[in-house]
Amino acid sequence: MSIMRKEFGYFRGYRCELITLENAGGMSASFTNFGGAVVSLNVPDRDGKYADVVLGYDTLEEYVEGNSCHGALVGRYANRIGGAKFTLGGSTYALSPNDNKVNHLHGGFFGYNKRVWTVESVCDGAEPSVTFGYVSPDGEEHYPGTLKITVKYTLTAANALEIDYKAVSDADTVVNLTNHSYFNLKGAGCGDILDHVVTINSDKYTPVDSLLIPTGKVAYTTGTAFDFKAGKPVRRDMDNGMLPAGYDHNFILGEPGTMRSAAEVYEPTTGRVMTVKTDMPAVQFYIGIGLNGENGKGGAKYEKYAGLCLESQFSPDTPNKPQFPSCVLKAGSEYHFTTAYEFSVR
Repeated sequence: MSIMRKEFGYFRGYRCELITLENAGGMSASFTNFGGAVVSLNVPDRDGKYADVVLGYDTLEEYVEGNSCHGALVGRYANRIGGAKFTLGGSTYALSPNDNKVNHLHGGFFGYNKRVWTVESVCDGAEPSVTFGYVSPDGEEHYPGTLKITVKYTLTAANALEIDYKAVSDADTVVNLTNHSYFNLKGAGCGDILDHVVTINSDKYTPVDSLLIPTGKVAYTTGTAFDFKAGKPVRRDMDNGMLPAGYDHNFILGEPGTMRSAAEVYEPTTGRVMTVKTDMPAVQFYIGIGLNGENGKGGAKYEKYAGLCLESQFSPDTPNKPQFPSCVLKAGSEYHFTTAYEFSVR
């Protein structure tokens, strides 16, 4: 086991670090307190060969300038809020319309992915961890309440990256935190993810309008392009006319607070398997439609479909959809959810 800390650069006078952890089995990961981001994640294939399976950048400057949220913690509300507004406690809050100049996406123009988090603790041992903290003041990006957040990343002995989210607010607010890592189990920069075999343990999803805001209805996946219950290559149903570009959709898992296996990703050539477990009520499956040739780690170019995301979350536009499980955090109550990405081979 080992921990390495080094300077990653400065952003607006704040020092940013690169913190590398290694667990007892040899799995390693690097994190930066800029955006609380996962910078690298090295896991073995079926032959014991390690590769970095998350997309990202080599320098702090690229994280500052990038617009793909690579590896970052996203909030105060991950995903979209329709019309960039919501009503809570009789008051209407107008948020930043940073998505198509109409909707609100991933916390606004200057969300948590662009903030410098504090390094609360770094712990060695068989299951090393790093904990980041951030205090989001009342009114930041127009959200109500001062929100105090901690996010703990742990490399478990079972080769999982476990992410534990906690937050408390001094006023009623809405909260939806997630991690926006893009995974490619062949290795970051090693082609596309269209032949990754994906299983999503859900029989329901939320249909969306042309701007990806849920209509409010819930549809069954069975017999549609959204049916991943039995597992299939990502590309299989992408040419059926329903999905001209690909997947960027929310799948319903159940009520919040129950830990469950949400999804699995299998990469046939390396044998790597990633199992996603979470106690959040939904997961967003996104296949990097918006990647457009940006520079990545080691000189790689991240083209469309270079990575996939499985983001645990409350459903998009939940503040405006009372039929979805509530994302309201009452003043003084604790927001606490956990998501784990477990790695194995087949």
